[in-house]
Amino acid sequence: MNNQISRPPEPLSPPPPPPHSVDWWSEIRGLVAMLLAVVLFHSLVAKPFYIPSISMMPNLLVGDRLVVSKYPYGWSWVSASFHVLPRGERRILPQTPEYGDVVIAVPPDRDEDYIKRVVALPGDRITVIHGQIILNGKLVPQQAVPPVRIPADPNLSCDGAPCYDMFERYRTRLADGREIYELPAFRETLPNGASYLIIDHMDQMLDNYPETVVPPGHVFLMGDNRDHSADSRAPIEEKGLGGPVPLANVGGRAEFVTFSLDGSETLNPLTWLSALRDGRAWTRLRPEIRRQPLPAGEGEP
Repeated sequence: MNNQISRPPEPLSPPPPPPHSVDWWSEIRGLVAMLLAVVLFHSLVAKPFYIPSISMMPNLLVGDRLVVSKYPYGWSWVSASFHVLPRGERRILPQTPEYGDVVIAVPPDRDEDYIKRVVALPGDRITVIHGQIILNGKLVPQQAVPPVRIPADPNLSCDGAPCYDMFERYRTRLADGREIYELPAFRETLPNGASYLIIDHMDQMLDNYPETVVPPGHVFLMGDNRDHSADSRAPIEEKGLGGPVPLANVGGRAEFVTFSLDGSETLNPLTWLSALRDGRAWTRLRPEIRRQPLPAGEGEP
């Protein structure tokens, strides 16, 4: 008699799963959707911007990175991130900027982004005499303030040339060894109370501009660094804006600085930290509003 207990057969192990195949079409569609979302966000909501020139000193420095909102004035051909749309005058949900807004504008002859300040609105009469704005027959006040201090960064470029070519007589060394430029500054206050600093350190051709009426649907733009700004005062042939700018060519409003690099950085990310400028991050770019601005027309041009 066989007392051996038979064991049930062991279950067969499941076959190994087939090797996973990548659905490349799905991956590509996901990547395209992500890129499209970024482009749409940059075109309709907000976009990062880099400051390459000195035209908006002292309020914006070369190397500042900032955020520009795209929606405050509506949308037009210029809203597209890469200016791929044909030029035109049509705007969707159009709005008019306010005095003192810092805006992005495109010149009439090339697809470049300029950053300037709104100093005159549709219907205004504007002229510039000896560097001062006369708006609708009244002098826009300028108050002399202590010189502004701009870091004399060794890599700072002023219109493609080293800054010491322009500002050498304003260079000074602080007690801690840092070198800076102390530049003549004024506080300008527009009729709505928008107040901001400007730099004006020399007599030059753009200090005088004949009286012009800003057409409907246009604004007049100027840089805060009045002696080094190709703006509405400068002809197109000199890379200026050639007069009042159509609002269809205004692509957004500058809101705040995210961070700023002094130009000493390289492609090596380890150099970026040492190149960061202190105190620039989250600087708000909307003008200060003074509830009791100096009356327009005070003083003589």
